[in-house]
Amino acid sequence: MSENKLADLSTAFAIRILKLTDGIKGHYSLSNQLERSGTSIGANIRESKYAHSRPDFIAKLQIALKECYETEYWIEIAQKSDIVSSDSVKDILHDCGSIRRMLIASINTAKGINK
Repeated sequence: MSENKLADLSTAFAIRILKLTDGIKGHYSLSNQLERSGTSIGANIRESKYAHSRPDFIAKLQIALKECYETEYWIEIAQKSDIVSSDSVKDILHDCGSIRRMLIASINTAKGINK
């Protein structure tokens, strides 16, 4: 799997998150948490490129994975509380799932786990 594809996808995802949160008014805490977790995914993927060791590389990708799960959580909260519409986050949730699966595959490959 191309690391660049994962980095590019996570960057595009972060931009979509920023645009989504720009439309959320009156819910600063939620939009702040969503922005922080959604943009952190790509930042940690980028950091992993300069890891000091394989364990450091894996740790950075695992942090990105945790941020991905957190981002899904905040989107679901926003959706279930009718702050955002299901239609407006459908594609974002799909992309978040794609990034999550790519991260899991990358972590398993780095750990030498073949599934």
